[in-house]
Amino acid sequence: MKTIYIVRHAKSSWVHEGIKDIDRPLKKRGINDAHLLSKALNKKILRPDIFVSSSANRALHTAMIFAENFTYPLANLKIKKSLYSFSDGYLIKTIMALDDAFDTAIIFSHDHGINTFVNKFGSEVIQHVPTCGVVGIQFDIKHWKTINKNKTIKKGKTVLFETPKMYK
Repeated sequence: MKTIYIVRHAKSSWVHEGIKDIDRPLKKRGINDAHLLSKALNKKILRPDIFVSSSANRALHTAMIFAENFTYPLANLKIKKSLYSFSDGYLIKTIMALDDAFDTAIIFSHDHGINTFVNKFGSEVIQHVPTCGVVGIQFDIKHWKTINKNKTIKKGKTVLFETPKMYK
């Protein structure tokens, strides 16, 4: 059994002119939401075995907040440049490449790719994963690479859908 938690980065800021999209920081609301949700989830789920984040500032900052509240060592946080994509393809490749020694993983990424992934691989239709939203999908598999073996999708069971609004 393998469980993946997909986190859309928290609310980011658009006020800084002239910076690249990848460098956009979190807004104060995003920082607060990431703390609120990660503290709530820490009481609800076991700490994932591995944390993997997009290299975008907003995703990485969200991952660092979650790591802090789950007492996950920052030195073990994996950063994947390929997750800075708005397609589910790199998300699928990242998950399929996870070490089978890890039964649970949490991945911090971006809109569109997340929405496509959770609806393609989960058991529930989720119209929109908001900023800092978390979706958990459990797969009855032994090897991560089998979720999309030979382009055949292995459906999992959606076991969690949490948003900051649920705790405000």
